[in-house]
Amino acid sequence: MSGAQQSFKILWGMAIDLDKCTGCGACMVACQAENNLAPEKDASNKRRVMNWLKVYELSNGKAFPDHDTAFLPRPCQQCGNPACVPVCPATVTKKDEEGGIVSQVYPRCFGCRYCMAACPYKARYFNWYDPEWPQGWDKTLSPDVSVRPRGVVEKCTFCHHRWMKAKDKARVAGNDPYDLPEGAYVTACTESCPNGAIVFGDLNNPKHLVHKLAHSEYAFRLLERLGMDPQVYYLSRREWVRRLGDHHLDNEKTGDFTPLGGGHHG
Repeated sequence: MSGAQQSFKILWGMAIDLDKCTGCGACMVACQAENNLAPEKDASNKRRVMNWLKVYELSNGKAFPDHDTAFLPRPCQQCGNPACVPVCPATVTKKDEEGGIVSQVYPRCFGCRYCMAACPYKARYFNWYDPEWPQGWDKTLSPDVSVRPRGVVEKCTFCHHRWMKAKDKARVAGNDPYDLPEGAYVTACTESCPNGAIVFGDLNNPKHLVHKLAHSEYAFRLLERLGMDPQVYYLSRREWVRRLGDHHLDNEKTGDFTPLGGGHHG
């Protein structure tokens, strides 16, 4: 496979303001419901619970009264140079569709988990068990998302089915499906966030708020110097939060580096 990064006219991306996130977990619940992720009786059993989006608690490591915390929602980063794509022997996961979303075709996956080993963000999950829903809950499943059996790898898809619906709606209205206005297509986690911490849109479209946020002086990306060129940006006015994004050394300034892949961090 060619190592050249593919460019897209539309580049769906996300900006998450960590100073607004309270760690309520509404985004996780919305993701589970939208994408047919079965609930577990014991949600503390991390070996069985499946979440495509996880919220992590960050700490500045200082004692009271200087202690500070932040919460970091972590979906698939939809990398521009995804490490998971070239290692997949079954072309299950690809990045060749307009919009720049890393796909996952479940019927092709045979569970080798090479993609999980390659992903530096650990944003892929192996389905060790067949999904089980409490009696009657199967009637609440989303008809737009396939139910995955055990033995396959799953991941966040930026609610790709919602983009399909948004394009169909635009076509019916006689509009260009590849020139959607702000808000015509958003992910379930974006929609559910009570504080508006998650903003979703086209990173290449100056009319979309996410484009402006991605170029903020307070924006950063996780492990940016690896050169994965992720399409998820984070924002924080707190320096210690931004430093945790890429394991900065004590004597190293935030942003004082060049990404290996030549990313477009603003």
